[in-house]
Amino acid sequence: MASTGVLPFIRGIDLTMNDLQDDKFPEAMEDMTSLRWLKLNNANLTKIPDELGKLVKLEHLTIKRNNLESLSSQLSNMHCLRTLNLRYNNLTHTNIPVEVFENEELSTLDLSHNQLQQIPEGLLRCRSLLVLNLSHNQIEMVPSQLFMATADLLHLDLANNELDALPPQLRRLGNLQTLVLSNNPLSHFQIRPLPALTELRTLHLRNTQRTLSNIPVNLEPLVHLADVDLSQNHLTKIPEGLLVISGLKRLNLGSNMIDEVSPGIERWNQLETLILSRNKITSLPGSLCKLFKLKKLYVCENQLDFEGIPAGIGKLSCLEIFSAADNNLEMIREGLCRCASLKKLILARNKLITLPDAIHLTELQVLDLKGNPELIMPPKPTELMRGAGAEFYNIDFSLQNQLRLAGASVPPDLQDQRQEKDPVARKMRLRRRRGDAGEADEDQKKVLKGMTDVALEREAGVLDESAESIKAKKWDEALEKPALDYSEFFDSDVGSFPGLSIWEIENFYPNQVDESVHGKFYEGDCYIVLHTFLDENQSLDWGIYFWIGEKATLDKRTCSAMHSVNLRNYLGANCRTIREEQGDESEEFLKIFGPNLTYVQGQRTASGFYTVEEVEYTVRLYRIHEAANGIHLEGVAAEFQSLDTRYVFLLDAGLRIMVWYGKNCKNVLKSKARLMAERINKNERKGKAGIHIFCQGDEPGIFWQSLVEFADEDSYPEGPIVDSVPEDFKPLVPRLYTVGLGMGYLELPQVEIPGNKLKQEHLNTKNVYILDCYSDLFVWVGKKSTRLVRVAALKLSSELFSMLIRPEYAMIHSQSEGTESQVFKTKFIGWDDVIGVDFTRTAQSVQRTGADLQKWAKQQETKIDLSALFQPRQPSMSKEEAQRFAEDWNEDLEKMEAFVFEGKKFVKLPEEEKGIFHSRDSYVFLCRYWAPGESENPEEDEDEGEDDYQCVVYFWQGRESSNMGWLTFTFSLQKKFESLFGEKLEVVRMHQQQENLKFMSHFNNGLLIKQGCRKEVRGPGWKPESEFYQLRSNGSSLYRRCIQLKTDSSLLNSCFSYILKVPFDAEDKSGIVYVWIGSKCDPDEALIAEDIANNLYDQEHFSLQVLNEGEEPDNFFWAGLGEKKSYETEAEFLNYSRLFRCSNDKGFFTVTEKCSDFCQDDLADDDIMILDSGEQVFMWMGPRCSEVEIKLAYKSAQVYIQNLRAKQPEKPRKLFLTIKGKESKRFTRCFHGWSGSKPVHS
Repeated sequence: MASTGVLPFIRGIDLTMNDLQDDKFPEAMEDMTSLRWLKLNNANLTKIPDELGKLVKLEHLTIKRNNLESLSSQLSNMHCLRTLNLRYNNLTHTNIPVEVFENEELSTLDLSHNQLQQIPEGLLRCRSLLVLNLSHNQIEMVPSQLFMATADLLHLDLANNELDALPPQLRRLGNLQTLVLSNNPLSHFQIRPLPALTELRTLHLRNTQRTLSNIPVNLEPLVHLADVDLSQNHLTKIPEGLLVISGLKRLNLGSNMIDEVSPGIERWNQLETLILSRNKITSLPGSLCKLFKLKKLYVCENQLDFEGIPAGIGKLSCLEIFSAADNNLEMIREGLCRCASLKKLILARNKLITLPDAIHLTELQVLDLKGNPELIMPPKPTELMRGAGAEFYNIDFSLQNQLRLAGASVPPDLQDQRQEKDPVARKMRLRRRRGDAGEADEDQKKVLKGMTDVALEREAGVLDESAESIKAKKWDEALEKPALDYSEFFDSDVGSFPGLSIWEIENFYPNQVDESVHGKFYEGDCYIVLHTFLDENQSLDWGIYFWIGEKATLDKRTCSAMHSVNLRNYLGANCRTIREEQGDESEEFLKIFGPNLTYVQGQRTASGFYTVEEVEYTVRLYRIHEAANGIHLEGVAAEFQSLDTRYVFLLDAGLRIMVWYGKNCKNVLKSKARLMAERINKNERKGKAGIHIFCQGDEPGIFWQSLVEFADEDSYPEGPIVDSVPEDFKPLVPRLYTVGLGMGYLELPQVEIPGNKLKQEHLNTKNVYILDCYSDLFVWVGKKSTRLVRVAALKLSSELFSMLIRPEYAMIHSQSEGTESQVFKTKFIGWDDVIGVDFTRTAQSVQRTGADLQKWAKQQETKIDLSALFQPRQPSMSKEEAQRFAEDWNEDLEKMEAFVFEGKKFVKLPEEEKGIFHSRDSYVFLCRYWAPGESENPEEDEDEGEDDYQCVVYFWQGRESSNMGWLTFTFSLQKKFESLFGEKLEVVRMHQQQENLKFMSHFNNGLLIKQGCRKEVRGPGWKPESEFYQLRSNGSSLYRRCIQLKTDSSLLNSCFSYILKVPFDAEDKSGIVYVWIGSKCDPDEALIAEDIANNLYDQEHFSLQVLNEGEEPDNFFWAGLGEKKSYETEAEFLNYSRLFRCSNDKGFFTVTEKCSDFCQDDLADDDIMILDSGEQVFMWMGPRCSEVEIKLAYKSAQVYIQNLRAKQPEKPRKLFLTIKGKESKRFTRCFHGWSGSKPVHS
């Protein structure tokens, strides 16, 4: 017996499914003097244990599913007993002492499923009873004294007895809320007291010979009645008394003889479940459609046909289940498929010919159509067929579904396009084919006319596109980094209230310490301290410290610093994390603890590093059984007598793992045992254990030495192996306990496991559990469990282990979350299971094992996000708004200094070259911005005003430049700036044509980007060439750039301005400069192009000539461009161009949009890009994109085009495929300054 001292503090324990028969009941129960509740279900008890008589404080006792034949008078000693549950036993009324019921506190009594023939005499003395369950017995009569003595009853269950009548004193139960009398003859019972039970909420009279004559009509007083069961009776119609009860929520009238449903059911406006199965109903009334809260409708085994279903059944928006099996239905109403909440549709064994086309638009979970041999399913809509199946990862690429997921409404034009066929005409045609033609009723005609009128009015009006618009996101806003989950380390309410919170580092993770030990720091540990306080504005603020003991190990020091930053990020705090070392703490830190800060020698927590210690292993022998979830490891004694030729045994001897094959064992056990041994070696022995596999008769001596103690290596056991395992052996069901800790008490309840199938999700990381497997008792500790609960669990596990009879080889195992053993995992379904399918084998061999891989693939769900495709295009910024932004940003700019990378260092850029960039160079711009101070005193000193500034360093890198400039900047110039400006410095790195908008506003005429280097070396044979520039703005005048292009006249466009320099001499010191103005060019852009040309070239040596389109001279202009070629005269693509990125870098497939100022470098080699030019949609394939991205991007582009056909029918698009390096001019014209592609680096 374990002497942990916790037994007197246990308030409740659940010993269900333990064998406690005869003398196996634990004597330790006597020491649980504070026990309040006790469960002894399925414990093989034949009598009440004597130990229970000493539990005088017990309030709730449950002894279900045992073999009790009598009760002990010791129960009368439990004066505090409130609940007594004795169902599923063998009790008779003669073996129940009267003294048991003399307890004045007893309020709940359950004696159901016993052998009672009469009401026990003692029940007549229970005046405090509130709940009484005597169902499933053999009671023939209820004495009137029972209802007189138990006038306060709330729940009475007398179902499944042999009662013919009830005494009239039933009306005295004025507080009764539940009355269950099902499956009793009650042939002489008229239920006349029923109207007097005004508080009644549940009434069950199943199979009680009810007719219309023996059910009261005046049921109006039962205003609270919500659940009525009158099934399996002799009713020919719905009783009139029920029609007046408006609060009904569930009504069961199944298995009667009802042939007509009264229209008066419309009064049941709260009804949720209606069961009319197994009757003679031919039609349902139209008033059924007024039951708007109806969720479940069962009309199986009736005589319903198509006309018998109301035409307006589609109004039941809450309907989830419609079950109409075994009827005469040839079709169903299309409105039934429009029920938004419908999940189950059961139409088995009818006469169905077809179903409405809308059946494919439902989100049914169950559709049962078996037993309809003439059924022909309607064709699936084309948009639903695309992408269906495992080939496209079971994603529904239908436009309707994707619009719904994106939060946008389906355009009316698209809704009209879907009606390619008339489903009503199709249904009428099929019905006439069977000779059952008929006209729609007047209600249908009115509905159809109303729908037609609404459609015509909508067609005549103008579609309001603003109602379905979704605000577009910028490219960088859409590319969000995955959020880190700090909840694994810190609780949700951390830092929510003023006070102090402290964590200690243990095994690389922070564990919160109890308040009682705050200020006691161990020299070998590290701590994180969070000080939460209210600032001057009464808002929460935080101080975060990490304290390092002088003898702490390296892992604790590192993790304390790391997790303190994690804590700051989790809180969203702006403060810094402060390092505090033992003996050198800051005054601010010492002030928090005052005189309570003390040092303790040693260390409280373990290091996360492996320690070089010899691990002692206990030899364990496991017998391998087949199980539904894989295999079951049954622990047995490690001795020769445990072996059985029909099984496989696994002997775990630490660094030796041996698998023994019995000569009669199954092959499937051999392979799974081998895989289990490999998993144990890999996960628990770090691959250091040796695995030995052998068959019966080939055992090595070390095997017998491990089994038989003190045996020699060359000795063998005598005698044959005897099969000792019973044929009907079944492993004991494991019991999972939760360790509960309260204010001064402990509890050990069992977790309810549906179907006794343990799953990993039953374990909560905040709790500690005890898994009792008879020969093995596991204590599982969650990562977020408190230290006190862990200590209590160890003591409780020791008590639980010792109080029940177990074999000598039984052991207690400690399991920490994340490091569970393989034996522990086998107790749970699907947890790191030894798989039954080996995917290295052929498809034929896998199929023979019974594994359906195709079915598995179809059940997989793939997450995608295509919402960006349905958002409207980002509108262009007006000139006034752009000018306002530029003025505000330039007004704050005090000074800007520029540097360029030359050789191996940065040199100052001449003032006249600011705004001129080269594609092979790198530039640094140091900008000093004025920032208004936050002081409320206008008479601040001038010295204080000087601190109101911010410095931003913009690093610009050309498209063809190397990273050497950036590396030099970070290790030299940036360090210098940081020493000068400190926290007021911000560094922004930019690439060519991906510049910051604020940065571009500092250049009035935009950026001029030239090819090559600023100081290009002219080698021998160098000749001057013409320079050709295009001026263009993308979405805003702030995004204006003048970029050098290759000299090609086909790149001209009537909507833009161009600059052409033609040299005259070999030294490039003279020539002519043309400013070409397109006929459709913006006038402001033309003036800016002329201004750029004046500033770019020396007017003394280069003459400037402004040319309007059509006035080009034939001599130098076309010669400078090579030759005259045809060029485009429209740039309509600027108003429609959009660029989307298709990627799965978030773990699922997403489509995001780049803002209107996109460039060539935005085409990612690892992804698929979708470009809309207004006339074509291009799918650009990066050289390193995956096959998954190609498939899903192709479907996404199809959905995008389909949506545009509905929104922009005047501009139809076609889909084109292009790959990197093979782009057409229709593709490249959408990018300003397109040049050759960069090489792909593997």
